[in-house]
Amino acid sequence: MGRVTSTDRRGALRIGTGLALTSLAGCAPAESSRAPRPARQPHRAPAPGPRGFPGLPVQIAHSPRGRPEVALTFHGQGDPGTARAVLAEAERAGARVTVLAVGTWLDAHPRMARRILDGGHDLGNHTLNHRDINALPERAAYAEITGCADRLRRLTGGIGNWFRPSRAQRASPLVARLARRAGYPHVLSYDVDSLDFTSPGAAAVTRTVADGARAGSVVSLHFGYADTVAALPAVLDELHRRGLRAVTTTELLT
Repeated sequence: MGRVTSTDRRGALRIGTGLALTSLAGCAPAESSRAPRPARQPHRAPAPGPRGFPGLPVQIAHSPRGRPEVALTFHGQGDPGTARAVLAEAERAGARVTVLAVGTWLDAHPRMARRILDGGHDLGNHTLNHRDINALPERAAYAEITGCADRLRRLTGGIGNWFRPSRAQRASPLVARLARRAGYPHVLSYDVDSLDFTSPGAAAVTRTVADGARAGSVVSLHFGYADTVAALPAVLDELHRRGLRAVTTTELLT
C-alpha cells in the first residue's frame, strides 16, 4: 500500500491539540485533503434490542454476505476526548462504526452513550469491568455481562445488539451461553486485529488493517490510543480506495 507520511502528520496535529490519552489493556492474545464523500445524517435513535441473524453462527467473526463492506469495531474505554476524536474522524469520512463499551467507562462518561448513538453508530456490551471473562466462574462472568447491559439499558433504553468478551477474541462455550441468557443471540468476534493496543505507530496500524481487511471483515480497534486516532484517516482512505465501505456491524450482517 502507499506511504502514509502525510496522514501521520495530520494525525500528529490532531493529537497535539491537547487530548489526554490514556492506556487500555488490549483484548486480543489541519483538515483532511480527502475528496469529500457523502455522509449520513446523525439521528437520535435508541439502542436497538438484541436481534438474531438467521444462518449466522453464535460467534461471528466476519460477514458471509459478500457485500463490499467492513465493520470497524472499537473497544470502548479510555479518555473520552480520544473517543470523540475517533467518532468525528469516522463521521467526516461518511463512515459508521461499532463501539463495544465497558460498563465502568459508561458510568464515568455517561454522555458518551448518547454521543455514539446520535452519530449513527452501533453501541454494544464489552463487560462491566473488562476482566478476563473466560477465566471467571459462572456467576462472576454473568455479572460482568449483565452489569454492562444494565448500564446500556439505563442510558439508552436498550442493551444493544452486540456482546464482545473482554480480553479474548472469542468467548468460551460457557460465556457464549451466558451471553445468550443475558439477551445476546450472538457473540461478536473479529477476523482482523489491528494490534493498536500495542502502540506500534500509526503507519503499522494502517498497514495491519489494510493488509487484513476484505469484504465482510470485522476489525478490532480501541479507543484510548494515539496511534488509532492518527491511523484512522489513512485506514478509511485505503478502504475507500479498495471500494470497501465502513458500516456498523448491524448493517454489515443484515
